[in-house]
Amino acid sequence: MTRIVVVDNHGQFTHLEHRALRDAGVDTEIVDNTTPPEELDVDGLVLSGGPDMDRIGRCAEYLEMDVPVLGICLGMQIMAVELDGEVSPGDYGGYADVTVRIIDEDDPVVGSLAPETRVWASHADEVTELPTGFTHTATSDVCDIEAMSDTDRDLYGVQWHPEVAHTAEGDELFANFIERCR
Repeated sequence: MTRIVVVDNHGQFTHLEHRALRDAGVDTEIVDNTTPPEELDVDGLVLSGGPDMDRIGRCAEYLEMDVPVLGICLGMQIMAVELDGEVSPGDYGGYADVTVRIIDEDDPVVGSLAPETRVWASHADEVTELPTGFTHTATSDVCDIEAMSDTDRDLYGVQWHPEVAHTAEGDELFANFIERCR
């Protein structure tokens, strides 16, 4: 059975990410972000959202594990900062219902959501410059870089929360990521 763990970055929706994976039929658990990478025997990782960059534990090390990684909100921002991109405060702040336009229909994680999808997202901080090797895969009127991916390294990030009920096609996004982990 495919095993994908959720790395807890102290976000309020971490348990919902775990539930979405469990409901999709994968072996999953929530692990603390200080867990040594060598203790994780996994087919993939989800870097959860969270309140701030100061409490990301060993997330940078998890990006080197050679397994697919899905970064959600803060998880995506961690990828950007650790891999030479940039994160800045967003113009719109807190949570909102946003229409996201998919700009890379061939992307294995968000491409099937094209041409657009409704999501629940926080934009207190956002990726403002892609890391080297990443492709810009989704955008909105609220945030330019709503999603990004590096398919060569199987690293994917979304600014929104696919695990919450307010996100229209969250289950599909998780299913697409699970396929990358199989």
